[in-house]
Amino acid sequence: MFPREVISTGQLVLRPPSSDDAESVAVACDDPVTARFLPLLASPYTLRDAHAYLASAAERWELGGAEFSIVRDGVYAGSVGLTPPDRWGVVDLGYTVAPQARGQGVGAAAARAVTDWALDHGARRVQLEAEVENLASLRVAYKAGFMQEGVRREAKALRDGRRSDLVMFSRLPGETLSPPPKPYLPFFPTGQLSDGVVRLTPMGERWAADFQKMMDQPSVRRYSLGPPLPPEEQLRRCRYTGFYWMSGQRVELAVRDAVSGEFAGHLQLMQIAPVLAQGMIGYSLMEGFQGRGFMTRAVNLLVDWAFGHTALRRIVAGTEVDNTASHRVLERAGFTRESVNKGLLPRPDGTWADDVTWVRMRPPSA
Repeated sequence: MFPREVISTGQLVLRPPSSDDAESVAVACDDPVTARFLPLLASPYTLRDAHAYLASAAERWELGGAEFSIVRDGVYAGSVGLTPPDRWGVVDLGYTVAPQARGQGVGAAAARAVTDWALDHGARRVQLEAEVENLASLRVAYKAGFMQEGVRREAKALRDGRRSDLVMFSRLPGETLSPPPKPYLPFFPTGQLSDGVVRLTPMGERWAADFQKMMDQPSVRRYSLGPPLPPEEQLRRCRYTGFYWMSGQRVELAVRDAVSGEFAGHLQLMQIAPVLAQGMIGYSLMEGFQGRGFMTRAVNLLVDWAFGHTALRRIVAGTEVDNTASHRVLERAGFTRESVNKGLLPRPDGTWADDVTWVRMRPPSA
């Protein structure tokens, strides 16, 4: 059972909720973002719902858990709580941040402080789950020192009836914490890259149908590895874009016409190997945009960004030996041939093709 205490961390005070919080809780929870990611909450969320929450918060303390109001400069900024420890000393952490306090590190600071406090009071494991599309919650987990463990597929039902995947995180006693490292793959400062002709934006659900159409083109299918994915798996991939990027796994981009906004293709930076400071690019283009220099522009935008904003020093690409269109893209984008891997790539007809590896190195001055 956790002691009923007040925790102070930086500018935040974490204290047990009181009846004075009711109106602030109602306002914070009657919010579209809260409603989207907490489907079990009432929507619309009323003052009556807030009073019911305060009663359940008091009960949680009685059952051995903990529930805190996050207060900054005397103003309610959110809530953070712990379930009672189970028989193995495992507790679950949950949090919400009021709209006016988002994007200011409040959630991460509160989650870190409560987790430290729980581990100091005997918890053997503190775990949390974040929906794969909830980038704010994922950011809290990383900044609060949690280790990413895995993904629970379709573990959560949303208000619209679809299922969502959950990313599992944990912290254990004795783990050395340090200030959170800067993301290996930071987001684009303005959310996009553009040269006035081509625009690169993160892939997302809105591009799933266009992406599927592109992947079904004979010119793309010919050089794709493995069997085609069903539409539902392509949609899942698009929903993972932010998570992949934030966790440093890869960057998935929609290549778009900068004037019309039309989907022109797909570009990714993948197989990130920090110890080698190396990543790999891959790309595909809609047939209507082929032969117009779109992908060369897109590759240049992405590689220039990578060398300017990440620690990568080698960007490589692999192409089938007879994929001359892809070879031209890489040559125009400043890549040079590095090696040939004999019989590496499986073809749809059961034969194996040679793979030509290309590389572009970080300029000495970058």
